Amino acid sequence: MTVHDTAHAPTPLTLERLSALTARVAEEVRQGLHEIRFDAEDRWSVRLHADDHTDVWLISWTPDQSTRLHDHAGSLGALTVVTGALVERYWDSGLRERTLAEDEGGTFPLGHVHDVVNTGAEPAVSVHAYSPPLTAMHYYDVGSDNTLRRTSSVLTTDPEPDVPTLEDVPAREGAR
Repeated sequence: MTVHDTAHAPTPLTLERLSALTARVAEEVRQGLHEIRFDAEDRWSVRLHADDHTDVWLISWTPDQSTRLHDHAGSLGALTVVTGALVERYWDSGLRERTLAEDEGGTFPLGHVHDVVNTGAEPAVSVHAYSPPLTAMHYYDVGSDNTLRRTSSVLTTDPEPDVPTLEDVPAREGAR
């Protein structure tokens, strides 16, 4: 049994139920029941459902769009790829990678640190579910010694928060 097997979030939903939910909503998207938009500058997202226990998001990815290395704070998560393919880079005593093709998905237990990117030439679409609904995200860097280091946290109810990177923040005058 791993640590993730025994960690429980404050939610009645399981990873399996979240995975089934994203698969069901992905089928709705394939049937044309939800509008999809693409934005070459920023990932586009829309919340499709929200209640006390879950929020469900539809996210589109044009080529080379990605998240930053992050976790979902106190929320469990799942995703299903609707169209295209996404690469998930995740932390497991080092960065590992897996490709999620159309109709494939993954789950995110508490503490799961990952980055998702569209490395393909075609746009991709995915459905994400979080339980309890997102309230925060933590961001990470991998150090030169191959250790994971938290760099920031943000309170957010949006899986696509506009979070500046250290490169975006101008240096203060006189700071060394």
